[in-house]
This record gives sequence, structure tokens and C-alpha cells, in this order.
Amino acid sequence: MVKFDYNRDFSTIDFRKNPELYQIGIGEQGVLLVEPYKSEILPYWCFKTPDVARESAQTIYNLFLDYKSQADFVGMDMARKFLQMGYTRSRRYANHKTGIKWNKNKTMVLPREIDDEKAQSASIFYEYYLNAKNDPLYINLKLQHKKLYEPQE
Repeated sequence: MVKFDYNRDFSTIDFRKNPELYQIGIGEQGVLLVEPYKSEILPYWCFKTPDVARESAQTIYNLFLDYKSQADFVGMDMARKFLQMGYTRSRRYANHKTGIKWNKNKTMVLPREIDDEKAQSASIFYEYYLNAKNDPLYINLKLQHKKLYEPQE
């Protein structure tokens, strides 16, 4: 897989109009860069409490389904990335109440302080993330996108 290109001028690209320019990347790469999807999804992304996380994840998953109904792979992938990010960020705060995982030198992981509420939020996002990631149409469109637009190493 080719490394994600963070040097592009993302502010000039409308990925809905130019899906061929979209790079899937690994995990959540590009989640806060790809427009107009970032602006459509980000306002709903929150994991403060399990109730808030449930509403957020459901709303983002509904956006995933809307993009799916239009066979909009980039939108589907961006919704999937936000669901994944909801899981990973909730897990970070579930394990480290401040959200800071490493010491100042980034040489040692700080001791865990478990937050059950954030762990519940993470579980909620994870369930929706898996539903999106394992959706048959999503998988098919992802393979097509890679074949058509992403160079092989």
C-alpha cells in the first residue's frame, strides 16, 4: 500500500466531485481532511457519555447508509473512519482519563486510569464501526476503488 499523502492541498479538492482523488489510507488517515464529508459528519461526532455516543454513532451510521444508497464509496469510507475514530478516541479516554497516553518523552505509556463510561462509549462506536466495515457493498466498492484509483506497490 502506498503511504497516505498528507502533502496534498486538501482545501482545494471536493472529493464528492472527484472521488478518483480519494486515497483510502490506513485506519482513520485523512478523516479530518476530506471535504465535503468531514463537514457533514464531524458535527455529529461525540463520545462524552454512552447516551451521547449512541446518538452520535447511530447518526453517523445513518449517514453511512445514506451514502450507501447513493453508492458513494468516499462518503461510506469517511463515515466508517469517524465510527472507528469514535471507538479509538473513546478507548484512549477509557484507559487514560486525561487522554494523554505517553510520558513527555514518549518513551513510556502512563499508568491506566479506567473510565467505565468511556469504555461503554467505545463499545457502542465499535459495534457500528464493525457494521460499516463489514457491509458487503462497502467491501465491494472499496475493492473497486483500490483497483481503479490506488496504485499498487
